[in-house]
Amino acid sequence: MTAFGTTKNGDAIEKITLSAGDLTVSILTLGAILQDVRLAGVPHSLTLGSDNLSDYENGMGYHGALVGPIANRISNARVRLEGMMYELERNENGTGHLHSGSDGTHAQIWKVVERSENSVTLSLDLADGVNGLPGRRTITAVFTVTAPANLTLEITGLTDTKTLMNFANHSYWNMDGAATWEGQQLQIFADHYLPINEATAPTGELCDVTGTAMDFRALRRFDQGAPALDHNFCLSDSPTTLRDVLTLTGTSGVTMTIATTEPGIQVYDGRGAQRPGKSTYEGLAIEPQRWPDAPNNSAFPSIAVTADAPYRQTTRWTFSA
Repeated sequence: MTAFGTTKNGDAIEKITLSAGDLTVSILTLGAILQDVRLAGVPHSLTLGSDNLSDYENGMGYHGALVGPIANRISNARVRLEGMMYELERNENGTGHLHSGSDGTHAQIWKVVERSENSVTLSLDLADGVNGLPGRRTITAVFTVTAPANLTLEITGLTDTKTLMNFANHSYWNMDGAATWEGQQLQIFADHYLPINEATAPTGELCDVTGTAMDFRALRRFDQGAPALDHNFCLSDSPTTLRDVLTLTGTSGVTMTIATTEPGIQVYDGRGAQRPGKSTYEGLAIEPQRWPDAPNNSAFPSIAVTADAPYRQTTRWTFSA
């Protein structure tokens, strides 16, 4: 564990580096950020990060972070739970709620509970009312690296009362270390996706990918804007056992396969994300999660959790060259 920097508020941020087999990853205590991913023999990081803490405080806040307690969008910035209406921060276009607002888990400093050469456990306590939601909540994230080149993230969310949870790792990926992701090939094992409106929130429809630009069931290339991507791909109707759901392959032959227990995976083309001195479309944000805006769409899988039925997610990234 090494010092990474000091925030604007004077808080010390640490970097934890894990290694096993051919894979080395670094994680920050700020936002449980996956900051760096290195595969032996590949001369660049496979994820888009920064060595400067100030970059994460000034425009890169979601890069690599664990976003929650509700990832993605709540279209009208309010949710009803147990007969009560909860007003949330309107931090997207003045009307919507994105990634739990300015004080979401991506902006919090996580505590290191346990660590070894290849694993670290981070924990975060959220008081009742934080992020506009009820419940005293404890979130735990366990990152583990195993040979030959696997990274596993296990997320647990405990609460003392019924609340809402939908966490997602928000890493941006580029297998080639190139200026953009163009030329790389994507495969998503999803028969349906959620179309979005002008506010990038789900319309409530469930669309078959067949015959559309959203059909990624076979590994293929696609271009910037063709299709424009900021969509949830529907993998199942509820969380399930860990299974492979997506593959990204670079022109260099470096491949990442994602397995998750989650029923959805959001893919964002990065058209509005930019690291200092870099271009837009540099990486694809790929976010295993539950379907977005579920509290406003009764047909979507619920994101409610209780003391007796806590939140759990397992996601695994496997790399090869």
